Amino acid sequence: MTLWVEEAGALTTVQDRGRAGLAHLGVPRAGPLDRPAAELANRLVGNRPDAALLEVTWGGLELRTDAGAWVAVTGATVAVDVDGVGRGCGRAEWLPAGGRLRLRTPSSGVRSYVAVAGGLDVAPVLGSRATDTLAWVGPPRVMDGATLPVGTPAGPPAALDTPRPPTPGPLRISPGPRADWFAADAVARLCAAPYAVGEASNRVGLRLEGERPVRVRDDELPSEGMVLGAVQVPPDGQPVVLLADHPPTGGYPVLAVVHPDDLWQCGQARPGEELRFVRG
Repeated sequence: MTLWVEEAGALTTVQDRGRAGLAHLGVPRAGPLDRPAAELANRLVGNRPDAALLEVTWGGLELRTDAGAWVAVTGATVAVDVDGVGRGCGRAEWLPAGGRLRLRTPSSGVRSYVAVAGGLDVAPVLGSRATDTLAWVGPPRVMDGATLPVGTPAGPPAALDTPRPPTPGPLRISPGPRADWFAADAVARLCAAPYAVGEASNRVGLRLEGERPVRVRDDELPSEGMVLGAVQVPPDGQPVVLLADHPPTGGYPVLAVVHPDDLWQCGQARPGEELRFVRG
C-alpha cells in the first residue's frame, strides 16, 4: 500500500518514538512533540507503539491511497474529511482505495498526528524513522508529491480509546542543574507569572516571552549535556523549553526542567498563548 501526498501543508514530518540513546554521538532524539496524541493514533488503528506516523503542523495535509486502510487523526482540534465528507478525530476512520483524506487548519492546538494501519514503512536511519528538523537526520521532510509506503497491519482498529491526557494545566518543573546561577527566588518567580509563547517556537524549542530570570553569575558556561524539557535561559533572558529536536549539548544555564508528562502541552501551544509553570 502507498500513500500519495497531494499537499503537505506548512510542515509535515515522519515520526516514531525517536532515536534516544545517541546524544553522546551528537544525534538529537526527535520523535513526536505530543507523544500521548501520537500513541493514541497508533492504538486506534491497531499499530504497535513504535509505528511511524505523520506529524502535521498547522494542518493543510491532503493525501490519497491506492488501497483501503484504517486511519486515525489525533492531537490538535482539526476538521477532517474523506472525499469531502466530514469525519471525526480521535477515532479510527476507513479510507477507501483512491480516497482522499484532508486536514483543515486547526481551531486549537498546533500539531496533528495521522496514523495508518501498518505504519509508514519508510527506511529507518540510525534505528528510527523519526525526522529531526535540527540536523535533518532521518526521513526527509514530507513534501507535495511525496509517496510513502505503508507496512502490514499488526492488528484490528480500536473501537474506543482514551481521547486525551488529563486537562491541560501549568507545566510542572523541578530546579535545573544551574539554578544556582540565578537569584535564589528565580524558580519561584518563574512560577509566579504567565509566559507567552513566542512566534519563533519550533520542534527544537518553545520560546517564551515574559519576566526575565535574574542571573547572579555572568561568566561563560562550558557546553554540557541537555535533556528534553530543560528550561534554558539564553543571553536575552527569555526562557526556552527544549523539545524533541533539541541539540544534545548547550552552553546556556538550565534554570529548571519540565516534567516529561507535561511536555505534550508544549507541542500544542500556539504563538501568543499563555503558559504557566508550577513547582512539582
